[in-house]
Amino acid sequence: MKKFFTNLFIFMVTLTAPAFGNTYIRFEISFKEPQAHYAEIKMEVSGLKKDFIDVKMPVWTPGSYLVREYAKHVEGVAAHDASGNSLEVGKINKNTWRVASGKSDRVVINYRIYGFEVSVRTNFIDDSHAFLSPAATFLYVDGMLDHPAEISVVPHPAWSSVSTGLEPVAGKPNTFEAADFDLLFDSPIEVGNQDIITFEAAGVHHEIAMVGGGNYNKERLIRDCSTIVEECTRVFGVNPNKRYVFIVHNYQSGGGGLEHLNSTVLGASRNGYQNERSYVGFLGLVAHEYFHLWHVKRLRPIELGPFNYDTENYTRSLWIMEGFTAYFDNLILRRSGFLTESAYLQALVNDVNAVENRAGNRIQSAAQASFDAWIKYYRPDENSANTSVSYYNKGALLALILDLRILEATNGTKRLDDVLKAAYQTFYVEKKRGFREPELQQLMEEVAGTSLADIFQAAHTTEPIDYNRYLNAVGYELVDYHEDRNIPELGFATSVNDGRIMVSAVSRGTGAWDGGINVRDEVIAINGERLDAGGKELNRVMQTAAVGDVLQVLVSRDGRLRELTITLRQETKGAFNIMPLSGATEEQERLGNIWLSQPQQ
Repeated sequence: MKKFFTNLFIFMVTLTAPAFGNTYIRFEISFKEPQAHYAEIKMEVSGLKKDFIDVKMPVWTPGSYLVREYAKHVEGVAAHDASGNSLEVGKINKNTWRVASGKSDRVVINYRIYGFEVSVRTNFIDDSHAFLSPAATFLYVDGMLDHPAEISVVPHPAWSSVSTGLEPVAGKPNTFEAADFDLLFDSPIEVGNQDIITFEAAGVHHEIAMVGGGNYNKERLIRDCSTIVEECTRVFGVNPNKRYVFIVHNYQSGGGGLEHLNSTVLGASRNGYQNERSYVGFLGLVAHEYFHLWHVKRLRPIELGPFNYDTENYTRSLWIMEGFTAYFDNLILRRSGFLTESAYLQALVNDVNAVENRAGNRIQSAAQASFDAWIKYYRPDENSANTSVSYYNKGALLALILDLRILEATNGTKRLDDVLKAAYQTFYVEKKRGFREPELQQLMEEVAGTSLADIFQAAHTTEPIDYNRYLNAVGYELVDYHEDRNIPELGFATSVNDGRIMVSAVSRGTGAWDGGINVRDEVIAINGERLDAGGKELNRVMQTAAVGDVLQVLVSRDGRLRELTITLRQETKGAFNIMPLSGATEEQERLGNIWLSQPQQ
């Protein structure tokens, strides 16, 4: 990491609203101590002339359904008027400050923010660059989310580039504008020495801001990202953007992504671009987040916008938004030629494993998982696998069977692509609002020409899905190699910590669950035989065990020895595979070819 220069790094943001009466808002952000991960912010509010002004910090950012309490990183809030006279500031709740403005025409508010969390949804500031997640950076005036914004960036001389999806203002270098704070909060900003790669695809200008270096090949990156852009655009038939920005943070080991209206932030491994598996995984992330520019950012459940930045914004439809996107990201890779047929089917198998081998799939529905994302998905614990299911994986499988059902019902003339294209036109373009789930179901049924009620019901229940009902129609089948095999299941997983074998998970419905094995138990011996740290003895026990065998397990729990009795039960987890259906008809094979092949240009 380069040694930080002594010059003051000032990042100035100006938010003005010439068409919003006489009011405007201006921010000036300076990085006096970037090595300590701080930014100093001056916020100027003019033209309100009120007794007091309430300014607020969002508690979450759209696309990441967790209250993150960004206000916890705000400190030193103070204010003065145009003459420099101090104004009283009081915090009235966790994310709101009240400024006694006394009808002043101009109020200046100063505060600091701390940012040192590596993620796609939080601020990160150090001596090499600044990544600003706007919801974690900018206060807004209560009741003025619809205020226009102008943002001017003055980089430090040692930093040369500004990357953001905000629209540039003509004639003003490094100056951008936003129609309102919703757009501002949806437009992350990267300032530093990022490598900026540009390309044109689907009639849209694209920029890739590569932060942190990496062993990427620019020509290949342009070619492959262009292909993904074209394939995603083909699904919806139109690309609504003029410009789109990928901000890619390259770390020693990185991942994750967050969608925005005309940009995205991705995490990647800087040395993973020359590894084919890692690179295809990165392309899958590109496909996923790019698909979201239609599916979430524009076509969305009615509950997700306009946003309330003070609290959770609940919806039961994340299985549609994230799940469908998780289905299409791999399908886009298949259509683009980045996944072979077998690799694509394996990706589907991975989703089946993630859902069907998770006990929580029988406890929580996909719709419930969507609603409880705020308290469960982003806050997993040792029992999460027993109580919850991922709306990503389960939603992807529901999208799969919807796609296959539509293919079957229309003799291959329609599929899920056509539904999303119609929904985008109906709700985003024509009605200019989000959809209600029954409305989307009705539209899907109109496209398919058949009822899809059973699949939508499956999203709201924990009943098993008959995957082969849908896969067989296109000439494939899901097989479970563990079916009808009398395989014993231990029921708990272990990890080695300082040479000790520690229980890391216990599966619901197993002998270990009933026998009282706990997470954080140290497993010392089984049936009187001490276990080695490498787990060889444990493996030997299971290799010779049978369903119904009784194990005496000696554990240390909180420093005390306990012997627990476990009766081994039959394996509850499947060993799945998707393969061609033996004896498939020509019609089944034809539909299968449509499903797995690239659509007609």
